[in-house]
Amino acid sequence: MFIIFIAHVPGNPWFQYIPARFGFSSAAELFVFCSGVASGLAFGSVFVKRGFFEGTMRVIHRVWQVYWAHIALFMTLTAASALGFYLTGINYPAELGLAPLNADPAGGILKFMTLRFIPNFTDIFPLYIVLLALIPVVMALATLSRWVVFAAIGALWAYSHFFQFNLPLTNPDRAVWYFSPFAWQALFFTGFSFGMGWLPVPRLERGLLFRGCLTFVIISVPLNFWAILEHFPAIDAFRDIILPEGNQMYLSPLRFFHFLALAYVVLTLVDPWREKLTLMTPIITVGQQSLATFLASTTLVWIAGMVLDQTGRGVMAVAAINLAGFGFIIAVAYLTAFFKSPPWKASGDKRTQNSASIVRESANPVARVVIESSR
Repeated sequence: MFIIFIAHVPGNPWFQYIPARFGFSSAAELFVFCSGVASGLAFGSVFVKRGFFEGTMRVIHRVWQVYWAHIALFMTLTAASALGFYLTGINYPAELGLAPLNADPAGGILKFMTLRFIPNFTDIFPLYIVLLALIPVVMALATLSRWVVFAAIGALWAYSHFFQFNLPLTNPDRAVWYFSPFAWQALFFTGFSFGMGWLPVPRLERGLLFRGCLTFVIISVPLNFWAILEHFPAIDAFRDIILPEGNQMYLSPLRFFHFLALAYVVLTLVDPWREKLTLMTPIITVGQQSLATFLASTTLVWIAGMVLDQTGRGVMAVAAINLAGFGFIIAVAYLTAFFKSPPWKASGDKRTQNSASIVRESANPVARVVIESSR
């Protein structure tokens, strides 16, 4: 979330120093992979314990939530753009990519609602919707064998990557989705497979695997760091060969394996200190409330860019905006956690249990429904 914030604030100088500038993968890979792990833990168990129908219904419910979060984000960004235009005279609606709405408001809204028009800063939720929708398909294949699942995931990624299989868009600046869900599902379901226990989690130790991953991560630095590429055109040209245009859209193998290698290196280094890193608690809380923090931070990204347009992008102004953004993201995470577990819940649960014990023996079916629904 913090890296995504830095990367998306327009004209943010800190963008030059995010991890993606030092390696092939970016925060998008981390976001999608973690979403896959969480989905395996949250939805996979429902399929296993309650059956295919209930598991599918649970996924559909989540898709419905994410779809309306996508709409809410669009409306919020549109309102912020309109306010920015009113206050500064800068055409922020056009910069957000809302020109199709000016030309054909009714058609533009219909295209947006059917995910055929995706404005700037709103690419992740449509991708997530499709990835979630594929979970029942994967679970159905898993009834045959997990190896059937892996073969299907690999085949779909290969087809998408080599034949540029994607979903169409009507955006003026691009004709297909920024992230092809048919390619990115490979990373999502890799995480999903770890969450389901289909893939064994490697031991976090500084052995041969660690050294191999670390070597790969180190080698990738000069092929990505702008300060090196600017002074060595040959390296830059070589990078263009191994990472051609569209490498992010169709999830290049280098991006995929770089993320896995980087994740293993970081987790191995952090693992001995896991219990002592108390400063990680706010970051963990942000991760636990990812939907709310992503919505809030994406809105703040756009507003922060407007503020920097007025203050200038000096060192102090940029630092203030970035640090304030971090604080805002953390505050939203804790506020969301508070609303999900309000202080009145514990006392309410006790009263519900007492009432339930009284009504449990009652023959009144209405009373039973009221008690059970309040729990």
